[in-house]
Amino acid sequence: MVRSRSLDPDLGSALVGRADVVRELNRSARNAHSGRACSAVVTGPAGIGKSALLRAFLTGDACRHATVLQGSCEEGAERDSFSGIRTLLGPAAQGVPLEAAMCRALPALAPGALAGEPPHAPVVQRAFHDLHRLTAHALSRRPLVLALDDVQYCDEISLRWLDFVLRRSDGLPLLIVLTQQSEAALRRRAPARHALADLSAHCRTTTLRLRPLTEADVAAVVRAFFPVPAAPVFVTRARVATGGNPRLLGRLLHELRAEGAGPGVGGADRIAETGGRVLARWARELLDRQPPWVGEVARAVAVLGERGADHVGPLAAVPAAEVEDALAVLREAGLVPGGRHLADGAVRAAVLATLDTQALSGLRARAALLLSDAGRPAEEVAEHLLRLPSICAPWMPGVLLEAAARAEERGAPETAARYLYRVLEVDPDSVEVRVRLARALTETDPPEAVGLLREALAPSIDVRTRARIAAQFGTTGLAAREGCVALGLLEDVLDTLDAELGPDPLPADRELRTLVESVFLIVGTHGRNTFAATQQGAAAMTLPEGDTPAQCQKLAAMAVLTALDGQPPEPAVQRAVRAISSPRLLLESWTLINSAFVLGLADRAEEALDALDRVLRHGRENSAVWTYALALSTRAMLQHGLGALPDALADARTAVQISGAERWGDTMVLPRLALASVLVDRGEAASAERLLAGTEPAWREQYVWTYYRYLMAHGRARHALGDAEGALALFRECGRALEEAEVRHAAYVPWWAEAACVLAELGRPEEAREPAAHGTRLARQWGTPRVLGMAALARGVATPGEGGVELLGEAVRELSASPARVEHARAELVLGRALLTEGDRRAAREHLRAAAGLAQRCGALALGQDARAALVAAGGRMRKMTTSPLDLLTSMERKVASLAAGGAGNRSIAQSLYVSVRTVEMHLTSVYRKLDVAERAQLDAVLRSSGVREARAPRSAPRPGGQD
Repeated sequence: MVRSRSLDPDLGSALVGRADVVRELNRSARNAHSGRACSAVVTGPAGIGKSALLRAFLTGDACRHATVLQGSCEEGAERDSFSGIRTLLGPAAQGVPLEAAMCRALPALAPGALAGEPPHAPVVQRAFHDLHRLTAHALSRRPLVLALDDVQYCDEISLRWLDFVLRRSDGLPLLIVLTQQSEAALRRRAPARHALADLSAHCRTTTLRLRPLTEADVAAVVRAFFPVPAAPVFVTRARVATGGNPRLLGRLLHELRAEGAGPGVGGADRIAETGGRVLARWARELLDRQPPWVGEVARAVAVLGERGADHVGPLAAVPAAEVEDALAVLREAGLVPGGRHLADGAVRAAVLATLDTQALSGLRARAALLLSDAGRPAEEVAEHLLRLPSICAPWMPGVLLEAAARAEERGAPETAARYLYRVLEVDPDSVEVRVRLARALTETDPPEAVGLLREALAPSIDVRTRARIAAQFGTTGLAAREGCVALGLLEDVLDTLDAELGPDPLPADRELRTLVESVFLIVGTHGRNTFAATQQGAAAMTLPEGDTPAQCQKLAAMAVLTALDGQPPEPAVQRAVRAISSPRLLLESWTLINSAFVLGLADRAEEALDALDRVLRHGRENSAVWTYALALSTRAMLQHGLGALPDALADARTAVQISGAERWGDTMVLPRLALASVLVDRGEAASAERLLAGTEPAWREQYVWTYYRYLMAHGRARHALGDAEGALALFRECGRALEEAEVRHAAYVPWWAEAACVLAELGRPEEAREPAAHGTRLARQWGTPRVLGMAALARGVATPGEGGVELLGEAVRELSASPARVEHARAELVLGRALLTEGDRRAAREHLRAAAGLAQRCGALALGQDARAALVAAGGRMRKMTTSPLDLLTSMERKVASLAAGGAGNRSIAQSLYVSVRTVEMHLTSVYRKLDVAERAQLDAVLRSSGVREARAPRSAPRPGGQD
């Protein structure tokens, strides 16, 4: 019998995974040897291993005692009568010598001897009988095996003769074995098609179809090919890349070995690229052997892609029936694995490589027009237009503009920009296209967007268009760090509007002017050198009602200026609330961000977080990367002020990662400032200082929202690292710069509280009284419990003895009524130390224990460790604090994380904890953010490294990794 496995130098395998086919062939051989003539047709796509299987069978035990006559048909032989028989009986194909005289006596074997004669012609039938006597002569000696490879190329006469012999050999030891490419049977005009179908339908014929290799089969081939064990991922990717085709697999493995790659993970990473090249060469070989219309269909499929599959026939100019045949050819060859699209980009390139540039452009243009006429979505048509060297037809720009609009609607600005760039090639003077393109690029490439807007501001445009462009230039200029240029432009536009529109403009013009004013205020509040002048300008402006988006944006900007002018909170808060209170208005991001800032200063945290969540939601839905990173940084700082350090840390890290991946990442400093501030409270001051050192002075020192925060974060990091004098210098510089810019607010960068505490630690309480007095004046104007508590803390550290203790007690009471949990913990710590100094150890321990517990719950590890050390020094006891990442999680988050790492799915976790699946998903999302992981496998690693045992999954839970 035939061995069950062997390897072929080119095909990669011969019999791996073919045990069932081998069994059937051996059974047929046994039947033939016992006098029951039969035949077998082995079918399958190109490269599936038919020829290798046939060779192994013919040289195996099953055919050892038989006369084997074998041959192979070549393409084009179907037009040459008896060509298939000649390959069987000719000298080059015979298995044992036959008498040459007998062969020469058969003139029918001469090439062209019976050309054009049909199978039923008398001369053909006589030849059939003569050849039958020849085979009968061979059968009288020993069993006979007639094996013909690639019969899809065989002529009709030869196939009819094989059928003739089979039907007349009952009781004789005859076996006929044929191999056929299955896709060839679909060639409807092939003359031999019916003859082959008749032979295959014979009751003594067995059809054996070779299937692609399974993953286990591929693993066996790889084991035989490489001397080292294969990684499972290598086997999986090799199976996917080749579709289980043995010839492709063999070529892939040869190429990988030639490149020095083994069957490990590294080799698996190279399979996609190498496999693409192998598949591309395979595509060219296949198409070279096919009729021209198969190539036309392949090129149409390559151009149209999956979504244009219904239009392949019209583009290829091939009838529908032949399209289906061609697709079957491509599908069985592994080039069209599913549906009607090519398997790989390299295959697509190989299929189209036969066309020159002009022909390919023409094909793409026809495809686009075909899809457009068929009413396909504009974006689908535009994808074809993008590949053209030029947009030459009049209908093309309109499609691209419509596609850009659709892309903007679904939140894909970068895609919209690609379409608009092509329109700009056709109409480089279009102001509208430049403005739309700039809007699409605002979040991803602000400098490019500003350049486009600058070009759009031609002197010839009317004042209203100029005003709209200037407003867009202003907000884009903030991202591009061109605020000064934007501010000058906005001032000029406001003067022009006043001159052109007069004192009583129309409602639309009034809204336009309000829009420009709002952007002027937003841009002006960012610059340190322009803040004071912007405040003065805002004071002269009319307070809007807040009934339109532009009015709301102006209200929010005025709220910021009012809050930072040292005034009571009510006016600023009222404006901020009013700006975001209308649910019917589609508010701009700056409206929400500025309102959230003011509400955060007023400790109206829930409203502030809600506004920022709206910005973040809009950013996610519209790919507004710059705005998203800004809002995330703002939320991180707000959560830090609330004592939610784990959430603040997660947001700040995400903002740093997002901004760091963009071209403008270096210019956005705020994410790194937010992260550095949290790291200081987490006890990672050195990391914070390195992060701050990586910020460019040019991008932090010009702006209100970054420079003072930088000085504050740097000062706190210096203080944590033991450099009290360096910290004090930074805090004082912060106060001086704020005063110079006329930014006055107790809670916004409270440098005075930090300076007072540092001076008190240095034993200079007299000096501490000055910053404490400054902060107290501002705090009493703003009047929230947070700032009043911080002012009492600053006065307390500057006041020795019982007076200081009383002030510190006031600080604790005020801060306990505020959401500022870290500041509350700090006040408890300072009060505990003061009581310890006064000799009241019992009261001191009470406050120190409260400080340590509160700091630990906030995630402020540095403060918590200081409080614990002071508590132990005062004679108290407390467990040592850890720096485990699990300290960032709430108790419920820990439970969910432990169950998930143990293999439970979301539904099983929900059932075991008596919560909803949505709640489980929410907790897992929070866990992933806080622990900086992306999947359950990483979660398991974090839990193990922290020494936490995984919770046992409920009995109903699926296997590990499942998520229900």
